[in-house]
Amino acid sequence: MTRFAIAIAITSLLALSSCANTANGLARDGREASKALDASTHRVLKAGAN
Repeated sequence: MTRFAIAIAITSLLALSSCANTANGLARDGREASKALDASTHRVLKAGAN
């Protein structure tokens, strides 16, 4: 039973770790997309002002 409990604990930790990595990746992608959209908006507005 002890080996089974250890196996379950390790599996749970791996699953939680991968979920955290996915959440961090999605947050990073969102920030990068926001910055890219902001930069392109500024370029369009600057081109329209000329």
